[in-house]
Amino acid sequence: MSFVFSVLAIIAYLIASILIVLRLNARRHNQPHRSRKLPIAVSLAALALHFVALIGTTFTTEGIDFGIFNIASVVSWTICCILLIICLKNTLDHLGMVVLPLAIITLIFKILNPESHHLVDHSWALKVHVALSLLAYSIISLAAVQAVLFSIQNHHLHNCKPTGFIRVLPPLNQMEALLFQLIVIGFSTLTLALGSGFLFLEDLFAQHVAHKTVLSLTAWGGFGILLWGHYRYGWRGKKTTRWTLAGAMLLMLAYFGSKMVFEWILPH
Repeated sequence: MSFVFSVLAIIAYLIASILIVLRLNARRHNQPHRSRKLPIAVSLAALALHFVALIGTTFTTEGIDFGIFNIASVVSWTICCILLIICLKNTLDHLGMVVLPLAIITLIFKILNPESHHLVDHSWALKVHVALSLLAYSIISLAAVQAVLFSIQNHHLHNCKPTGFIRVLPPLNQMEALLFQLIVIGFSTLTLALGSGFLFLEDLFAQHVAHKTVLSLTAWGGFGILLWGHYRYGWRGKKTTRWTLAGAMLLMLAYFGSKMVFEWILPH
């Protein structure tokens, strides 16, 4: 059943992506805007189908599956949920055209790689830590996507070449404001995730989390410096993008990099 719901979710995400592209294309050519309700409704259906598929693959009789492909699918679902919540008040089609296809990719990889890896400790406190970590990573990943689009838009505007999809993006100041809102929320959530993580830290090396802890703390410090520099010295533009992408990359290495080592390299 998880396979069936995964396929249905892929189809729904694909339809929603097409609807978003058509809406953006209409805006680009100054045609009457298509309604936001239909792509949002289809995206909601895709999220519901994706959630049911995740329930079947995540909660198994042997434990909770925390394999790299399953977690990637969970992260993509979380990112889509966050985006949809934001879209209830703001028009963020530019993020949807990037995020929804990424959800499709993670679902496809999970279908092609059904192997499971389970979490031994089922305590509620650890689950809270894991949930906060995934939420923080999802928000910061969304901020990274926003940073890339903001950088592209900023480059084109400074070179007086606002062509193509650049013309349908929100104003530059709104793009930057959204970027920092995501960074602030992501940084706050990451702070809670790291704080809760130290409750389970007994031996940094015996538990094989030294690299993950160092990378996560480095990313946390980087985002802290970025926010301090922005509000104290007005850091903007390229500097903001570089710090955001560097922090997101460190977090990706901290979690997915370590999981790749433990699941793919060490077993062999």
